[in-house]
Amino acid sequence: MDINFNKNEDYNKLLVSELQKRFAKVSLGGGKKRIEKLHAKGKMTARERIDYLLDPKANSIEIAAFAGEDMYEEHGGCPSGGVVVKIGYVKGKQCIVVANDATVKAGAWFPITGKKNLRAQEIAIENRLPIIYLVDSAGVYLPMQDEIFPDKEHFGRIFRNNAIMSSMGITQIAAVMGSCVAGGAYLPIMSDEALIVDKTGSIFLAGSYLVKAAIGETIDNETLGGATTHCEISGVTDYKAKDDADALDTIKNIIDKIGDYDKAGFNRSDAKKPKEKPEDIFGIVPKSRADQYDMYDIIKRLVDNSEFDEYKAGYGQTIITCYARIDGWAVGIVANQRKLVKTTGSKTKPKEMQFGGVIYNDSADKATRFIANCNQKKIPLVFLQDVTGFMVGSKSEHGGIIKDGAKMVNAVSNSVVPKFTVIIGNSYGAGNYAMCGKAYDPRLIVAWPSAELAVMSGNSAAKVLLQIEKASLEKQGEKITPEKEEELFNKIKDRYDNQVSPYYAAARIWTDAIINPLDTRTWISMGIEAANHAPIEKKFNMGVLQV
Repeated sequence: MDINFNKNEDYNKLLVSELQKRFAKVSLGGGKKRIEKLHAKGKMTARERIDYLLDPKANSIEIAAFAGEDMYEEHGGCPSGGVVVKIGYVKGKQCIVVANDATVKAGAWFPITGKKNLRAQEIAIENRLPIIYLVDSAGVYLPMQDEIFPDKEHFGRIFRNNAIMSSMGITQIAAVMGSCVAGGAYLPIMSDEALIVDKTGSIFLAGSYLVKAAIGETIDNETLGGATTHCEISGVTDYKAKDDADALDTIKNIIDKIGDYDKAGFNRSDAKKPKEKPEDIFGIVPKSRADQYDMYDIIKRLVDNSEFDEYKAGYGQTIITCYARIDGWAVGIVANQRKLVKTTGSKTKPKEMQFGGVIYNDSADKATRFIANCNQKKIPLVFLQDVTGFMVGSKSEHGGIIKDGAKMVNAVSNSVVPKFTVIIGNSYGAGNYAMCGKAYDPRLIVAWPSAELAVMSGNSAAKVLLQIEKASLEKQGEKITPEKEEELFNKIKDRYDNQVSPYYAAARIWTDAIINPLDTRTWISMGIEAANHAPIEKKFNMGVLQV
């Protein structure tokens, strides 16, 4: 191993260590004191409930663990968006579980909480996965009600989705394990079956204080909307549980009796581990986002037996397209090649060097054809992003790069097979779009700690923004010395670099997770297994294209 490999390895392992530290912090939710208060009431935390519910020793993946990070500091913060979402297995059946974290503002809904809940429901709808709600929430966070209440993608969309999922036959089970107030009261009752925990669970449109203020009636919350009321008088809930564990055991028994699902029929054979050491990824991915590396070396450490069949190997070489298997599942891989590529050339077309990570006319054309092939063969697509964008300049423009790029975006947009996106490094500009960024509906989209998401790199953006800032200051009569220019540049770059961080993206749920690269195979495998619950009903059609 060379010195650069060792430097890269040290750097990337430090990034993973930082990821683990940050995850440990958000995993505490509202903090140890609030967890202790919850335990004193005989209640489990959101994470404890999920861990108890999911099959032990089976794989699970967490969606949007860093949602809300550094976004609501003036309101005391909102770790993990105040809700925990995991995909795992209950009695061997893959499910998605959504659990309010009552240690964060009593489980109140911030704007990002709503976005995260909607993302969980979107995953359930796309993949027709059973969804389990563990409800313990004080409802909308009132100081921010204008950002969570009235719009299309706000709180009310949750209940609309409940109704849509019910019509699709997607199993929904809700356990009321704490507060369930106002509009939030509709969520468990719009589920197929609802449970409530005696003495700690409650459901009502208005609590006792509001009832007193509104109509003058004096009544306690337990009589108003406790377990006995709703299981024996109103009939709102279906099962009364004595405690959290009893409720979760009941859910397990319900899930255990669900029949088998219709399958999409994606191809799977016996899983094989990569022959090349996956741990080498840490030494291959460079510390500097500007440095080159060979994406083939990454692919070999992600796919079964380190084997793949490459499509159009000698053409459009800044994008690699190949068929492979990941954990036994057949996949089509579209990956940005990050090293300089020398084209073969001919009598009419001279040899040239193509920059790694850039999408050229020929690579866009190749990717378009490959995506169409995968759709025809019903093979899920995996995008490995490390892209700086499309090639610019007169040669590319005269060659129709906009047209070729549009074809690729069209193919990605209209693809009917499930898509999975892994952001390894750069994810800049239109390259993010063409390589199946969040706007293009990947079933799951994850980032490695080495990822950066932005319109352009920090250096490039800072240079552009610096020129604008300089012009503005000079217009006001200020003289810009070299020292002042450097100070301005660093200030702009620092601000921009914060925004390109994978944590900035994860906080806003532009990605579903930041993951250890060694967990990539698990995420893709579980993602395809989830997608296999949803038979493909549409045909691939790219519509009208300028050929």
